[in-house]
Amino acid sequence: MQTNNVDLALSKAIVDQAPDAIIFADTGGLIRVWNSGAERIFGHAAADVIGGPLDIIIPERMLAAHNKGFDHAVSTGEMKYVNKVLTTRSMHKDGSQIYIDMSFGVVHDPDGKILGALAVARDITERFASEKAQRVRIAELEKAVQEKAGNTAE
Repeated sequence: MQTNNVDLALSKAIVDQAPDAIIFADTGGLIRVWNSGAERIFGHAAADVIGGPLDIIIPERMLAAHNKGFDHAVSTGEMKYVNKVLTTRSMHKDGSQIYIDMSFGVVHDPDGKILGALAVARDITERFASEKAQRVRIAELEKAVQEKAGNTAE
């Protein structure tokens, strides 16, 4: 029994201290796990969100699709994005839009009963903005090259 308590304490410490957000919602869609990474990325303290809905981090225009996917996952155990990373938008507590890479999973008990869904998220807002700026700059340079090529052809 002592080993199980040590393993449980270690597992809890790993989840609590992970730099990425680790979020677990039960089959009713209520948040049951919200680690320090989630607090940092989304700006909400665990004490303020545990027991509440996931809606706080989902942009309104994406809520219906999220709810449909979540309900399907917890009723069937099937997820659209299993073993994939989804880059998507999310909401910070201050109302700002952030970009995150998310991966998902369905959590089962030892008997196979679905307990809820797990999400792991990483904030990629800075990288997304940098890549977008690069794409804009490349397009500007390509346009300039085309214009220059057009001028020399005359």
